[in-house]
Amino acid sequence: MSHAPAHHGQPVEHQEDEGPRTSWALLGVALAAQILVVLDISVVNTALPTIGRSLHLAGGDLQWLVTAYLMMSGGGLLLGGRISDLLSRRGVFLTGLGLFTAASLVSGFAETGTQLVVARAIQGLSAALLTPSALSLITTTYAGAQRRAALALWGAVGSLGVAAGVLVGGAITTWSSWQFIFWVNGPVGLVALVVGRRVIARETSTRPARSAFDIPGAVTVIAGLATLVYTLGDTATHGWWSVRTLVGMSVSAVLLAAFLTVEQRAARPLFPPHVWKLRSLVSGTAVMLGVTGILVGTVFLASIFMQTVLGFSAMRTGVAFLPFALAITVGTVVARHLLAHVTPRVIAAAGLLLVAGAAVLLSTAPADAHYAADLLPGLMGLGLGVGMVFVPVSVTSMAGIPDSHAGVASGFLMTGHEIGAALGVAVLSAVASTAGSLATHDGAVHGFSRGLVGAAVIAGVVAVFALVRMPATRAAAGAGMHLH
Repeated sequence: MSHAPAHHGQPVEHQEDEGPRTSWALLGVALAAQILVVLDISVVNTALPTIGRSLHLAGGDLQWLVTAYLMMSGGGLLLGGRISDLLSRRGVFLTGLGLFTAASLVSGFAETGTQLVVARAIQGLSAALLTPSALSLITTTYAGAQRRAALALWGAVGSLGVAAGVLVGGAITTWSSWQFIFWVNGPVGLVALVVGRRVIARETSTRPARSAFDIPGAVTVIAGLATLVYTLGDTATHGWWSVRTLVGMSVSAVLLAAFLTVEQRAARPLFPPHVWKLRSLVSGTAVMLGVTGILVGTVFLASIFMQTVLGFSAMRTGVAFLPFALAITVGTVVARHLLAHVTPRVIAAAGLLLVAGAAVLLSTAPADAHYAADLLPGLMGLGLGVGMVFVPVSVTSMAGIPDSHAGVASGFLMTGHEIGAALGVAVLSAVASTAGSLATHDGAVHGFSRGLVGAAVIAGVVAVFALVRMPATRAAAGAGMHLH
């Protein structure tokens, strides 16, 4: 992409390079795969009570059906990005998609909670291969306006999929059984595999040495992030200041410090240290982490509030989130149009402030809340704000990344997405649990309020960060940056 000079602080319009347009078929396959990955973050939320009764799981164990997936996908994304850079992106993508589809089918056949948690963890590891390879295929296949449109759609899928997963999970659980929330991935994955083999061009790649994969770095970062997410998820049961929590946090800190040490000494580090100097990628990933945490954590708490306090069924809860999902779509459209006139950081900060206000509004919902009057306005505002954030983050974060680093940069960005989702559920549920057990009526009422206040505070902090650290020029103007 060309540079766009600025006059008097304002970027100047530039002409797009005219050239042959690339078929959208590859984008369709990549988005289909990413929809499966993102849906599985939240699709089990509305089915958790049903799964718990079917597999005889204790209330405190249900969260691990969500967290096991997020732990492994978030922890493995950097390695997945490196693998997609060193090996054939086509091969890594199709392998990840095949494993994900198989693990989904196995999840539906699980007969115990342990089997389901293990299958969910394998799904997460497969997603760690699938997501960065899909995003790097997009960034290396498309250019100019096509690339920005593709990345905007990618951002929309990232936000909309989480909300849509609640609706899909509720509908499937009500109309059939909880097993089908996993089995439905089978035919979609198989079709994507068949189409992907036809539309994704083969690449020629040399066989890299084993040292190029930085296995010590991969082991320490996966272990460190998994320990962190596991410990945060456990705070709702054991508390923030328990010995178990303090030990877990300490172990996580040691492992992550070991990862940084390994990266400084490695000949081929998993994540090259100079990539940290790419401001757009680092700031975008930080904002991605924050907004995804708010999104997924709010969906988690709102699902509990609707079912425990308002007595909604799984299906009705899913339908209640439909306006929320539509608002996210509207937010992405609004942000896409604003990118031509306003800097990405202003759009992201405005969206986050809207999220903060909507979270405060939701926190006032009483025990006898009415959906239309007490929940719908807040959900619509929060969805609109989230949609406005995901587009500028997705478009600017990958600007200027060379093909040779597209996979690891994609993995870094999506690590923020996955770890943000895990931290969002863990932190907001832990904050909510300080007001009482979320399994009880009164605890859910007061916990929902306290958790949403926490979400508003986080949104405000991230809004300030976005305004200070994200690119100060329009997406097109910032696209000329390069990684050295």
